[in-house]
Amino acid sequence: MLLALREVIRAKARFALLSGAVGLLVFLIVFQQALFGGLITSFIGAVENQDAPILVFNDQARSNVEGSFLLPAQAEAISRVDGVADSRLIGQNTFTVATASAPEDAVLFGYTLGELGEPRTLRDGRLPLGPNEAVASAADADKGFDIGDTIEILGDDGPTVTIVGLGEDLRWSVAPTLFVSYETFEAAQAAVNPDATVVLPSLVAVRPADGVDIDTLTDTIDAQVDGVEALTNAEAVAQNPGVQGVSSSITIILALAFVVVILVVGFFFLILTVQKAKPLTLLRAIGSPSSYLVRNLIVQIAVVMTAGIVIGVGSALLVAAVSPTGDVPIEVEVGSVITTVVALFVLAMIGGAVSIRRVLRIDPIRATADSGRTL
Repeated sequence: MLLALREVIRAKARFALLSGAVGLLVFLIVFQQALFGGLITSFIGAVENQDAPILVFNDQARSNVEGSFLLPAQAEAISRVDGVADSRLIGQNTFTVATASAPEDAVLFGYTLGELGEPRTLRDGRLPLGPNEAVASAADADKGFDIGDTIEILGDDGPTVTIVGLGEDLRWSVAPTLFVSYETFEAAQAAVNPDATVVLPSLVAVRPADGVDIDTLTDTIDAQVDGVEALTNAEAVAQNPGVQGVSSSITIILALAFVVVILVVGFFFLILTVQKAKPLTLLRAIGSPSSYLVRNLIVQIAVVMTAGIVIGVGSALLVAAVSPTGDVPIEVEVGSVITTVVALFVLAMIGGAVSIRRVLRIDPIRATADSGRTL
């Protein structure tokens, strides 16, 4: 092992450059993951962080809340399905609202107060206790959606809503989001569409009875109620069209970055191994086992990756800390970083496999020949 560290110290500029290159790649990977996490949360945080375990959509909506509506007969049929302990209406729509500063587009989620669909990430203040009160996303507090602020729904006698609480990660479609009573949602809908004779809910929130499997219940609802699609909360988040589109794009970018890590580490140590052909052959000739040389190579790969990961993760944390708070927060998650670090070490060893194979193929007898050309 000492041989590996001595070589790193002796050729510190070479290894430092490689560590810096790996660090840049790690930074890009971690930063993209952090940006992706914040973007997804801003897209679907309102659904992800409400307390209904099952959400029922119109089956033509393709898991899109904006495109979903349910008829009264469907909502009634859902409540009668075996295994349903409770069901409540949830309404969702985007409205133009007047804040203290300027008009804004805001999303309203209407739910039955104290029942299903309630936000579960309250940070400050309290939950609504009656009509015309709301919990807003904490990310929009500085945009006129702070506790005590009043929001007017623009339209024909639109309701005026007072913010009484702030919750973490409650945005929908990267827009300010308010959780209000279902009656307030109906009043807002009537204000922007006064000719409508009925306000239809977007979703039905369902709580399974004790002992009922949640996945079994979603299948039962689909089978017994025509024209609906029941999804667990996690499925509703994962199958959201916006999430799927962003996930596909980010996955491709991250996959390419991981491939580049394999290539960079692999080619560096392959070139290094070829350049050290004669010294390695001499070491084999004087009795150094192949396993010893392979261990030294693995140590060097580990040193380079450790330095690169420290540089990359540290840079990502620093950038996340100093970046201004915008519409999309940058969230570096510990679990994601740990998974990435483990994956990078595994990929680096895969990248070094060719070099390890060349070391294992060294023939000590070549010490008496031109070993540099035949390794």
